[in-house]
Amino acid sequence: MRFWQFWFNTCILSSQYNPPRFIELLMLVLAIAMLAIASFLPDRPYLILGLSLVVGASISILVREAIAPSPQTRITQFTALLLLLISLYGFADLMYTL
Repeated sequence: MRFWQFWFNTCILSSQYNPPRFIELLMLVLAIAMLAIASFLPDRPYLILGLSLVVGASISILVREAIAPSPQTRITQFTALLLLLISLYGFADLMYTL
């Protein structure tokens, strides 16, 4: 029980300390879950929702880094751009298969 209480308190503290980064983390975790479900089930809604969450999180990261740069700005921007390009490629591939 203490283990779960520790993680719950950590999530509460991180959401209060830096809300935008917490929301981006939550979006990326949900995207990973949706894309994992999409790999097992052949349903398109899971894939579309997962890719949409990745696009939203990537754009949010890029905007946040443009407004208030962090010490590792280049790495964060590169990772966000890479995620954005991969998800847009996924959308293009999805539209091509229709």
